[in-house]
Amino acid sequence: MEQIKGNIASPKGFYADGKHAGLKRKRNDIGWIYSEVPAESAAVYTMNQMQAAPIFVTKDSFAKDAQLQAIIVNSGNANACTGNQGLLDAQVMRTKTAENLQIPVESVAVASTGIIGDMLPMDKIIAGIDMLEKKTGNAIDFEEAILTTDTFQKQITFQMEISGKTVTMSGVAKGSGMIHPNMATMLAFITTDAAIPAGLLQKLLKIKVDKTFNQITVDGDTSTNDMVVIMANGCAENPILQEGTADWEKFAAMFQAVTEHLAKSIARDGEGATKLIEVQVNGATKTADARMIAKKIVSSSLVKTAAFGGDGNWGRIICAIGYSGGRFAPDNITIKIGGIEILNHSNQTIFNQQALDDYLEQEHIVIEVDLHIGLESGTAWGCDLSYEYVKINACYRT
Repeated sequence: MEQIKGNIASPKGFYADGKHAGLKRKRNDIGWIYSEVPAESAAVYTMNQMQAAPIFVTKDSFAKDAQLQAIIVNSGNANACTGNQGLLDAQVMRTKTAENLQIPVESVAVASTGIIGDMLPMDKIIAGIDMLEKKTGNAIDFEEAILTTDTFQKQITFQMEISGKTVTMSGVAKGSGMIHPNMATMLAFITTDAAIPAGLLQKLLKIKVDKTFNQITVDGDTSTNDMVVIMANGCAENPILQEGTADWEKFAAMFQAVTEHLAKSIARDGEGATKLIEVQVNGATKTADARMIAKKIVSSSLVKTAAFGGDGNWGRIICAIGYSGGRFAPDNITIKIGGIEILNHSNQTIFNQQALDDYLEQEHIVIEVDLHIGLESGTAWGCDLSYEYVKINACYRT
């Protein structure tokens, strides 16, 4: 597997474009991904029960045959909590996209992100869709068009040989605040030219989302809109992937690399964040427990503020373990920060305080926890909680 310079349209047969339709003041705010042939597809959605209109329309598209040819996305307006009119507007987005690309309506997924509760300015949406180019657009413009408060574009592309064919996979995501999946305020789109059945694609997506996107948190809020969608159009012409084969394992590893990169990029780009926090929990009896404990630690506002302030307060970490709901032995916990052991079998150790202080000034902080009761592990990612986060979200609508 090789990481290459690319974009969401790097896999064979894919195209993408983005334009400024006026939903936001300056940046691109509408875009699409298009496959020249129907693609086997899979999706997962927010667990928030107040799901936005685009999710219902996308689920309707998947209800036919789990094949997509396009995804239409807008930012600046979430089209959430907008009632029946919002649903009709999302359907218009789908229909207009299908007409312009000359593909079936059910082949289009719809996604929106931005302010909740405002109606879509459909005149701008329709004009924006008319501006999008089918095969001559710029995929980088699409990557910008999906952003809200993000500070950078999040993209990754890998290639590998599978049965003598070059298979490419690309991913792009947005997400900065209101991040606490299962799924949170994030959009992620993955394209690949591999040949794989939709059923296996859905199974693999769920597994990888649980290990990556569902293990990130910024602020503990789960949004109304967001989703991860993957399209596999088979244009690489590899033999159809089958579960349990060597080719399947290679493909799954590439999928893991894409989703993990995007998840970590979202966590690092938390609103106002200055540091990426990675929590690794080992020695659990169950993987679910390890993931749960890691997520609780990285979700803790006290841990997040300590990271921002450069305070190696292990009491906040062990407190989060205590209320995590995971299984552990209270007198048998080891904690390291940046490889510096600060707690050994629940006893504080003698360590170099200056070395710890210096480490906590870095942009990537790794916290390791060993429960010493099993062999399972789990990882979660988050960010620190800064003054800037409060400033951004206090003035989000203005």
